[in-house]
Amino acid sequence: MSIKNKLDLGSPTKDIRLSSMTTFWSKEWLIVYLLCLVGLLNYLDRTMMSTMRSSIIEKIPMSNAQFGMLSSVFLFSYGIFSPIGGFLADRFQRSRVIIFSTCIWSVVTWMTSYVTNFDMLLLTRACMGISEACYLPAALALITDYHGNKTRSLAIGIHMTGIIAGQSLGFLGGWIAELHSWNYAFFIFGIVGVFYAIILAFVLKDKPVQVEAIANRLVEKKIHFFQAVRTLLTNFNFSLLLSFWCLLGIVGWLIMGWLPTYYQEHFNLSQGIAGLYATGYLYPFSMVGVVVGGLLADRWNKTNKSARILIPAIGLLIAIPGILLAVNTNLIEIAILGFMIYAFTKVFSDANLMPILCTIIDEKYRATAYGILNLFACIVGGIGIYVGGILRDSNISMDYIFIFASFVLLLCILLLTIIYFTSKNIKTEI
Repeated sequence: MSIKNKLDLGSPTKDIRLSSMTTFWSKEWLIVYLLCLVGLLNYLDRTMMSTMRSSIIEKIPMSNAQFGMLSSVFLFSYGIFSPIGGFLADRFQRSRVIIFSTCIWSVVTWMTSYVTNFDMLLLTRACMGISEACYLPAALALITDYHGNKTRSLAIGIHMTGIIAGQSLGFLGGWIAELHSWNYAFFIFGIVGVFYAIILAFVLKDKPVQVEAIANRLVEKKIHFFQAVRTLLTNFNFSLLLSFWCLLGIVGWLIMGWLPTYYQEHFNLSQGIAGLYATGYLYPFSMVGVVVGGLLADRWNKTNKSARILIPAIGLLIAIPGILLAVNTNLIEIAILGFMIYAFTKVFSDANLMPILCTIIDEKYRATAYGILNLFACIVGGIGIYVGGILRDSNISMDYIFIFASFVLLLCILLLTIIYFTSKNIKTEI
C-alpha cells in the first residue's frame, strides 16, 4: 500500500474533519439553518417600518403619536398572543405552526403594501403581531427537540444570529422607500416570505419521536392552556427565570433605546453618526457573541451540567464593567469599546435561555414557557423605554441611567445564582 493510501485511511485528522463536516450538514443542523432565515425575515418585516417614517407619513398623514401607536399595537398584540402561540406549538406539530405563522405574517406584510389610510395600517400591524407571536416559541422548541445536551446552546445561538441580522437589516426598508416608495419593501419581502413558507412546507418536519409524543398528548388530553400557564407560574425556578428575563429586557431596551441619544449628547455627534455608532458596532458583536456563548456553554456542559446557567452569569459579569467603562470616559473610542463588550457578552443569555428552560420545566411546556417569557419581555420593553424617558425629562444624566442598568444586571446575576443552586437536583435536559 502506498504512503498516500496509508495516510488517507489512517489519518485521524481527516476522520475528524469529515465527521465535523457531516455533523454540521446533518438534518439537525439543516433545521437550524432553515429557521435562521425565517428568524431574519421575521425581524426584518417587523422592524423596517421604523426606518421609513418620513416616507410613510408623506403618503399617509399622521401625527407622531399615531406613528408611535403603530409600534405599540404590534408590541401589545405580539406579547399577548405569544403564550397562545407557544401553547399551539406544544399542542400540535411545531413545524406546522412555524410554516403557518411564516405564511400568514408574509401575507400580512404583502397586504401592507396596499394600505392607503392609518386605520388599515394599524390593523395590519396588529395582525403582524398576532401572526409573528407563533413563530419564536415554536422555532426554539423545535430546535431543542433536534439538539440535545451536546449542541443545544450553539444551535440556539446560530438561530439567534438570524434574528439579530434581521434587526440590523431593518435599514433596507428606509433605503428601498427612498429609491421607490414606502410600500415597495413590504411588497417584495411579503412575496419572498410566502415563497419561503411554501419551501418550508416540503422540507421542515418535526422530529419523529416528537410527533408521536404530541399524538399521545392529544389522545390523553393532557395539555390545556390554563393548566400549562398555572403549572409554569407556580414553578419557583421558572418564576425566577421570568424575573431574570424581564430585568434583562429592561436593560436591553434602556441601552438600545437611549444609546444614540447618549452618543449624540455626550460626544456632540450628529444624529446620523450617533445612530451609526449605536447600531453599526453593536449588532455585529452581538451576532458573534450569541454563537460564542452557545459554543462555550455546550463545551463546558460536558463536565458541568450547570454550564448553561453559569455562562450567562459570567457574560453579565463582563458586561457590567463594559458599561461602566463606556460611561466614565470622554474618548468616543473607549465608549464604543465598552458597549461592544456589553453587546458581545450580554447575548450569552439569549443563546442559553431555552436550554435553561429545558432543565427546569417539563418538556411538554417548552414553547408555552417561552411564549410567557416573550409576553413579559414585551411589557417590560415598553416600560424600560418609558422609564428612560421619565428619567430624561427629570434631567437625570444618561451616565446615571446606564449605571442604573449595570445595577439591574447585578440583580440578574443574583437570580441566575439562585437558579443555579435550586436546580442542581433537577433532572438535566433531554
